[in-house]
Amino acid sequence: MDLGLKGKRCLVTGGCNGLGEGITKGLLKEGAKVVSTTRNKKIGQHFKENIEDRYKENFSFLEAELSTQKDIQDFIRNNNFEYDILINNAGHTLNINDPFCNHEDWSRILNLNFLSCVSLVNAVYPFMKRNNWGRIINITSCAGMENSGPVTFTTSKAALTAYTRSMGRIFAIDSPGVVMTAIYPGVIVTKGGHWDKILKKDPKRAEKYISERCPLGRFGEIDEFTPIVVFYCSNLVSFAHGSIIGIDGGQSK
Repeated sequence: MDLGLKGKRCLVTGGCNGLGEGITKGLLKEGAKVVSTTRNKKIGQHFKENIEDRYKENFSFLEAELSTQKDIQDFIRNNNFEYDILINNAGHTLNINDPFCNHEDWSRILNLNFLSCVSLVNAVYPFMKRNNWGRIINITSCAGMENSGPVTFTTSKAALTAYTRSMGRIFAIDSPGVVMTAIYPGVIVTKGGHWDKILKKDPKRAEKYISERCPLGRFGEIDEFTPIVVFYCSNLVSFAHGSIIGIDGGQSK
């Protein structure tokens, strides 16, 4: 199946590790040209050194911190936003677990998980509209669909989900060739990620979570998630404006 992604210019935030690493590799395999952001330059360099040689000329990375408005605006101002595909993947709890945290912590989590996405969409949309073609995918979380995880994280991901649904309709009217969707994963194990560490250090905790929350009796794998994201970057989703797609093995209730 030809997804029509060869030569497409893509920006993947948080694209050098975790879920983003899988997304970046999936797009490169389809012949796309990918720029991935990372908060840690060493992670970006390590990723580039270890991808297959045939993909190196189509890949580059940018160091970017997206948890403050200044950092977000500096990143936008200092880079060219002529991309065919934007994948807002960067996100984290930032270890902010207190539901009564201060406004500064709320700002950090909302900037990273929600407002940075809004700003990047605003930056890239004029180019997509001129071409009447673009794909914007917001990686949310099943935590944004139900009461799960820290209040701050859940709220920020719920905001991104609602934004996607609303803006999908706007784009359908304003520039039908530009399609915005959201994909929310359940627990997907990635190398060095949160649940990968727990599986190794505290397997009983992982087993308890799986027995209570995962109908399949296991966590998801990156290869079960990446192809869906890549598909939603393609020409084949021209009627999917504002769609919210769950890849969670039935985890969400």
